[in-house]
Amino acid sequence: MTVVAFVTDWCPDCMRAKRVLKQSGLPYEVIDIEKSPGAEEAMRSLNGGSGKIPTIVIQSDTGQLVLIEPGDEELRNALQDELIKV
Repeated sequence: MTVVAFVTDWCPDCMRAKRVLKQSGLPYEVIDIEKSPGAEEAMRSLNGGSGKIPTIVIQSDTGQLVLIEPGDEELRNALQDELIKV
């Protein structure tokens, strides 16, 4: 399972999502869409064109889940659900 978080430094929801990811103990990648060339376009291609952040992509053997501005509980549940499937 791979987890990628598309974020910015100034976004409070992004800070919260990164905290939840850190607490999960799972490896994850953080991509700042303002600092990584092409990252915003990549994020938009994954989330249907939305500019909303954070956008979290969870990729597993069973498929890909894209979460747009997830709340703490939604993100925790998605991570747990994907772990169970693996």
